Amino acid sequence: MDRQAERGRQAEQTEQAEQSGQDGQAEQAGQDGQVERKPARERAERRTAREQVEQRAMRRAVELAAERLGLTGANPTVGCVVLDDRLRVVGEGSHRHDGEPHAEVVALAAAGTRARGGTAVVTLEPCAHTGRTGPCTEALRAAGVARVVYAVADPTPRAGGGAAVLAAAGIATEGGLLAAEATRANRYWLTNATRLRPWVTWKFGATLDGRIAAADGSSRWITSAAARADAHLLRARHGAVLVGAGTVRTDDPHLGVRHGVAGPAPVRVVVAADPSRLPATARVFDGSARTLLAVPERFARAAAPPGAELLPIGPPDSPPDDPPAGSDGGQVDPRALLSALLGLGIRSVLVEGGPRTAARLLAADCVDEAVGHLAPALLGAGPALLGDLGIATIGGALRWEFRAAEPVGPDLRVSVVPVPDLPVPDLPVPDLPGEGAPGEGALVGAGGWTA
Repeated sequence: MDRQAERGRQAEQTEQAEQSGQDGQAEQAGQDGQVERKPARERAERRTAREQVEQRAMRRAVELAAERLGLTGANPTVGCVVLDDRLRVVGEGSHRHDGEPHAEVVALAAAGTRARGGTAVVTLEPCAHTGRTGPCTEALRAAGVARVVYAVADPTPRAGGGAAVLAAAGIATEGGLLAAEATRANRYWLTNATRLRPWVTWKFGATLDGRIAAADGSSRWITSAAARADAHLLRARHGAVLVGAGTVRTDDPHLGVRHGVAGPAPVRVVVAADPSRLPATARVFDGSARTLLAVPERFARAAAPPGAELLPIGPPDSPPDDPPAGSDGGQVDPRALLSALLGLGIRSVLVEGGPRTAARLLAADCVDEAVGHLAPALLGAGPALLGDLGIATIGGALRWEFRAAEPVGPDLRVSVVPVPDLPVPDLPVPDLPGEGAPGEGALVGAGGWTA
């Protein structure tokens, strides 16, 4: 029995030793796997940390660009942040005005030698051409930057292609980070480059039921002083303010920048089918700012009021034989007018005209954003804020989406942008007593502009 017990103990010890060896081998294999997986995990963590830092840097670059919106002349609004090789912010800057250093050059100057081996985070693809300043691609290469992250590709054939130039120089490049935010910050210039016209903002003030005046024509004031001051901020950020002849005759606006708002005076643009129907004593012709009187080309030789420049817009057209009551009878094509304004160096236009002016721009697909100040008031009657768009059914509605809404004094400031080609669900609609069946509608463009 003792020998059997001894043999049993020996077998048990052998089994335990074998199991211990297997466990040790398994543990060692696990450790080896951890050693193999550890560098990959560390690389992923470093990549995630770098992406987070670059995203924060891009948000700051977008802020820098947005601060210069409307103030850079013919050039884009661009912001740049430089990170060193340990992902620390060592420089930042924005482009101030055409002819001055670009954002990358400003940020690199702030970073100095700390930019070497680092990353440049910029809202627009660095330019690769020589204009009044040198190419930013060369400045980045000379600074020893190892990586460039940009938000939006440059769409212009002259300055675009900077990413390829950087890559050929051995600099890692990546595009698309926060592209929507950067596009918003540079919307004037990008619209100029891609749509070949100024950015157009339609600004209005109205009651909650969409009235811009009471039934007797009184309108001062529907919105608050705070809302009116905010409207002057909008004027200061646009290159021109545009109204129709009807607004000049009815409201006699000045269209300058007041309420303590600092900034350059925008160009004043008045659209008139017949300049002879405008009062020469209108405040818009006081000579305090450049004023353009846009007219059909047939009035190219007409005398402009003192303090205004005539801007004939072709092709020539003829007034109808029997123009409707209250109409000037002629037309100015909105697209042709906007193209002419861009040719004069006007990069953005704030439309403050009446219902017909707004409707003609909208029908021509020439409005990029609408900013409205809505007063908590109801009238129930009076002029509506928008004229006839020629839309007969709900299927033809122009679809927009809210971008922002915030209180301004007692009023609400809303910002909306168009939704291109948004499909309308084809849902069954019950027949209602006394109503016709709904039908498919299509937008009927105004085709021209009478003011």
